[in-house]
Amino acid sequence: MPDTIKVKVSNGWITLQGTAEWQYQKEEAARAVRSLRGVKAVSNEVTIKPTLNTIDIKIKIEDALKRDAQIEAKDITVETSGAMVTLRGRVHSWREHDDAEHIAFSAPGVGSVSNLLTVSY
Repeated sequence: MPDTIKVKVSNGWITLQGTAEWQYQKEEAARAVRSLRGVKAVSNEVTIKPTLNTIDIKIKIEDALKRDAQIEAKDITVETSGAMVTLRGRVHSWREHDDAEHIAFSAPGVGSVSNLLTVSY
């Protein structure tokens, strides 16, 4: 767990606060405390703090989409606003749809992905 994430405990309720660079760090912090004895609930208030600017995030996602042989990236548009990414366009299968979302979430600094891709066979 990054040292930028602080843990507060009160009567079995755990609150995670702070920042992380990657979405997986936020998710892993919650996973790490969820299974501890006596935990009733976990509130994950960790925010993703982009280490790259939005243009760099957009370029990294577009490059990753182009490298993935399962995705036809020419029909996908990537929009970024802070830690939020929006995917628009058309893909040929639900697998492409889900893979594109996973790729976007894997980029550094991405906190949320709005997957507006449509599947057309």
